Amino acid sequence: MNRVFTTFLNLSLVVCLGLGLGGCVSTTLPMATTSPWSEVSLNTEANPLDIGFVDENRGFLIGTNRMIMETNDGGDTWNERNLDIPSEENFRLISIDFLGEEGWIAGQPGLVMHTNDGGQNWMRLLIGSKLPGDPYLITTLGNDSAELATTAGAVYTTKDGGANWEGKVSEASGGIRDLRRSKDGGYVSVSSLGNFFATLEADEDAWQPHQRASSKRVQTIGYQPSGKLWMLSRGAEIRFNDEDGDIESWRKPIVPITNGYNYLDLAWDPAGQIWAAGGNGTLLVSKDGGQKWQVDPVGDRQPSNLIRILFTEANGTDSSKGFVLGERGTLLRWAGKTPGLDVDAQRSVTMPVLDVQS
Repeated sequence: MNRVFTTFLNLSLVVCLGLGLGGCVSTTLPMATTSPWSEVSLNTEANPLDIGFVDENRGFLIGTNRMIMETNDGGDTWNERNLDIPSEENFRLISIDFLGEEGWIAGQPGLVMHTNDGGQNWMRLLIGSKLPGDPYLITTLGNDSAELATTAGAVYTTKDGGANWEGKVSEASGGIRDLRRSKDGGYVSVSSLGNFFATLEADEDAWQPHQRASSKRVQTIGYQPSGKLWMLSRGAEIRFNDEDGDIESWRKPIVPITNGYNYLDLAWDPAGQIWAAGGNGTLLVSKDGGQKWQVDPVGDRQPSNLIRILFTEANGTDSSKGFVLGERGTLLRWAGKTPGLDVDAQRSVTMPVLDVQS
């Protein structure tokens, strides 16, 4: 009898160990009964990375493999555009920004483009080979004026259409994996390994390093509507900065759903709801500041990693636009509605662990 029991116990341990090594996790989370998102067909395998709008209707979508598309109906439909750049160079267009008709594009490797007629014509600028890092984020400041941040944490400004650039920081911060700009001109970045983050205030010329909130490596970091920080860490952890003026103060981690995929971006819609996006169609929403979460049904059926969420104000209007950008031409457009809460609609998932990189 003891031998039979021992054999059964050993078999049970083997099964449990196999499941553990397979990285399978099962969990439940309420499914929203409606969604404010609709799928947009792009007919491309490229990854969209950023969106910029000239006005209420006209905008541009950029991404990998030289991808640039234009919309004239507010983002319902998109058509391919061509840029006057060498066909043999496979650029990754990573950042676009408009202020009225004035617009800029930053791309990798070493690409900066400028328009002053709303994107009808683009001029490629020579930025030199000594630029620390590659262009990463560009912000339009005014006529012929822009600010460019690089993958090495260098920040430059131009006031003459890109003919000359002036350094803003005394020393680059080193390699970064993510970088965001605040409304007042400050920056926050995550180191390439995710082992620390750094801040650059608008009136300072040096980056200030900060320890991460836990032993988990930082995936992404950004600004809440209040100006405080939020942080996404490995293990699908969400953290919010707790106190004004204290960057080292973080709340306890929130883990809405553990499905084996990291969260890659976080954003607030105009109604104040929080959206989190991640691997394998993970798209979650919280209507109460992060305490309770729902699965969005449209995001849930996307066979793609959702890598970025954008909510933008159309230039010169009070209307807001929202988009979720995913790999292999995935694009969701926000309709401005709020999802309903149906606590009885439960979702059970069992998925293999996948370490998604942004």
